[in-house]
Amino acid sequence: MEAVIRTAVEEALVTLGIPEVDFCVEHPGELTHGDYACNVAMVAAKAAGLPPRVLAEQIVATLVDQIEYVERIEIAGPGFVNFYLARDFFTLEITRAAALRDEWGMNLSEEGQKIVVEYTDPNPFKEFHIGHLFTNTVGESIARLGMMQGADIKRVNYQGDVGLHVAHALYGMKQLGITVDSSFTASDLGRAYVIGAAAYRDDESVKSLIRDINAKVYDRSDEGINALYDAGRAVSLAYFETVYQVIGASFDEYFFESAMAPLGKALVLSHPEVFPQSEGAHIFRGEEYGLHTRVFLNKEGLPTYEAKELALAKAKADALGGYDHSIVSTAKEINEYFKVLKCAMGFVYPELAAKTEHIGHGMVRLTSGKMSSRTGEVVRALDFIAEITEAADVKIKGTGVAESTPALANAIALGAIKYATLKGAIEQDTVFDTTKALSFEGDSGPYLQYTHARICSVLEKAAVVGVVEGAFTVPPEPYQIEKIMYRFPDVIEMAWNNRTPHVVVGYLTELAGAFNSFYAHEKIADASDEYAPYKVVIAKVVRETLKKGLWTLGIEAPDKM
Repeated sequence: MEAVIRTAVEEALVTLGIPEVDFCVEHPGELTHGDYACNVAMVAAKAAGLPPRVLAEQIVATLVDQIEYVERIEIAGPGFVNFYLARDFFTLEITRAAALRDEWGMNLSEEGQKIVVEYTDPNPFKEFHIGHLFTNTVGESIARLGMMQGADIKRVNYQGDVGLHVAHALYGMKQLGITVDSSFTASDLGRAYVIGAAAYRDDESVKSLIRDINAKVYDRSDEGINALYDAGRAVSLAYFETVYQVIGASFDEYFFESAMAPLGKALVLSHPEVFPQSEGAHIFRGEEYGLHTRVFLNKEGLPTYEAKELALAKAKADALGGYDHSIVSTAKEINEYFKVLKCAMGFVYPELAAKTEHIGHGMVRLTSGKMSSRTGEVVRALDFIAEITEAADVKIKGTGVAESTPALANAIALGAIKYATLKGAIEQDTVFDTTKALSFEGDSGPYLQYTHARICSVLEKAAVVGVVEGAFTVPPEPYQIEKIMYRFPDVIEMAWNNRTPHVVVGYLTELAGAFNSFYAHEKIADASDEYAPYKVVIAKVVRETLKKGLWTLGIEAPDKM
């Protein structure tokens, strides 16, 4: 309908002899202002030489009875043109959504496109903390929004298994007495890293030793270090898989810095015109392009993260048989770094640079402030999930809305965490408040989950009393819930195009509130109500919309709560 209305308005401008202008057709903030609002009179008034409201009157006069499914057009304020859709339109949309079922909300705008989404990217030998959980939640939502557009999404995970942080951990492992024959955990590796990082910071003699360990990790020249490294890496990667299983994550390809290091070094050395030497290192002079200079090969001849990222872009293309677009989701702290990287990539792999997009998201914060794995002040993801799951179990038992089970408590906990993560624009920081996140009323994941389960229960009751969706009588005026529900495909497409999953969160919360209001005023499981079968159709579509919308956020929709 947006496209239909836009075309009609453009034709009206031609009829009135007004030059083409850039105008908006969008859903107004309030349903009382129509189903679509257009600012064409405001932006075209100067070209037309008329006051906006006078021009709006002329445009409306041209449009009357010209747009199918538009019941009436009104002018509001200084010249906004508001369009009100007919009852037949909403009936058509509801029945279409009911027929589409699992495909409701999907489109084919990205059909045939292979899109790589890289996210999570934890470093072996360090803890998987709630910051990684945030990154995973954002990246997974972007991936699922892409799937809703028909894209062939490939999820990849790039893990830093070499680098100074590894040398820190190996030094700390030795200090803790950890050997290849020891029984140690990922938590032990986290403690070892903290010890090594502190010693590197505070003791110059240890700094030299750790740098030596780092060089040996790269060149694999020390059998003892190799064995300790291999053992620690294996423990870390197994631990990460445990975390992924808990949060419902999976990846098509894993890439590692250790494999990218020699490739990145070779790339830098083979492009001296891009990465000239400076004080023994190879750098990229970002200042020449309005950015900043970064080191790609350090004085010791080791490739930096930047050099490895160059190799990674090509490695992704090789492993996946090419791609049409590559999205990299990381913390926003490296936004400026990534600008330099992409600029440098433009000289080495221009075709890949043109396909690469970086999304920098905010950080998750607690009341104690920002976390730091270097000082050990981290909240491990699994500990955090377990804590919220326990709180969810207490909440369920306290409200009496359902029989609490470990699976349900975990689903509600993850729903609370992911909703809280995604409810704001992804570039914003998040402060997690357990009480608010676990609320069953309003702005929370459990509220949406509870509304979905409530609809399942209502539909069961309707079936028991013989109210089914078969033939139905449609009420003369559309319900408010219908005016919200039909927008779902638009919301999904907008969220993908703008990389804004929070738009889905806001829409689902509005939809759930509208349904609960609808249910409070309308009887659904009432065989004597002539409109009950149509209300069942509405309820089923709302249920499917909530389920599909929650899925795009990575949140489970329980049938019972």
